Amino acid sequence: MYPLLESAINHLGEHFARRNWKYLDVPSGSPKEKTYEWPGSPDEKIMICVHNGPDIQEMFHRQDFFFFNFAYKGDYGALSYKYDNHITVHENECYIGQPHTGYALSAHSEENIIIVGILIQKETFFKTFLPVLSADAKLFHFFLNPQTNEYSEEFIHLRFDDSCCVRMLLDMMVIEYANPREDTQDILQPIVLTLLMLVARQYKHSNPVSGDARLSDQIVRYMGEHTDAVTLKDIAKHFSYHPNYISTLLRREIGKSFSEILLELRMERALSLLKGTSLSIEKIALMLGYSNSSNFYKAFREYYGKSPRDYIAAK
Repeated sequence: MYPLLESAINHLGEHFARRNWKYLDVPSGSPKEKTYEWPGSPDEKIMICVHNGPDIQEMFHRQDFFFFNFAYKGDYGALSYKYDNHITVHENECYIGQPHTGYALSAHSEENIIIVGILIQKETFFKTFLPVLSADAKLFHFFLNPQTNEYSEEFIHLRFDDSCCVRMLLDMMVIEYANPREDTQDILQPIVLTLLMLVARQYKHSNPVSGDARLSDQIVRYMGEHTDAVTLKDIAKHFSYHPNYISTLLRREIGKSFSEILLELRMERALSLLKGTSLSIEKIALMLGYSNSSNFYKAFREYYGKSPRDYIAAK
């Protein structure tokens, strides 16, 4: 470990215990549930926290932000409510937690354990990072689930096949955050974005789709991963079939045309985004592949019988 990085890790490690890790009751006055609020200042949208020591033992708690905890050096334990699950997060692995999800860190070692945590405020996550993570339907719904199920207990435990790039990005963030400047949050944002794209790639690789699915099911899945730009010609090229064959296959096996399936996929995703985020309608329209919000308004009204704004008002 070179001196600048070692100094940054030590610096953030020393500040870890000084953070405002205050447990609050949930609901107020309840002795059973504890939660963390955002431990940084409100203008910090991204925080980089480092635990650097041989021992850590947290009270079981929830929190109101997304977090990505990387085992940078050594292994640590993580306890989740999900199936009363206790797992070991090994070096070069990551534990991803949602807002409100129950969680506790636990570790004891002869040598120092280094955990690098990336904390992201909910609004920032939805506006800045969710759009690039939305291609994988399972990952997309994982990040949105806490907004419709306040006590979702899902988590992701991920090991990286190639940890070199991930560690390089972590090093950059640790050094930047330990030596803050006026533009530090602006610098962190694209680095975190790159890291989360690697998370999405590894998640997809670690959760392969069954190879025995029907071609029509594979096509629909592909459409769901590319709702913003997919065309019949794209699908024909990707699967090496003539567009007319694709159209006939979808109609025969799914019972719907390409356009009908794409509209259904877009509207399902639009509903999830309207329910689970505060993204603007213009942003949602762009994420779904509409060239302008007027076209999205028209499609949404025809599909659901009311405008997006009326739908939001009725939530």
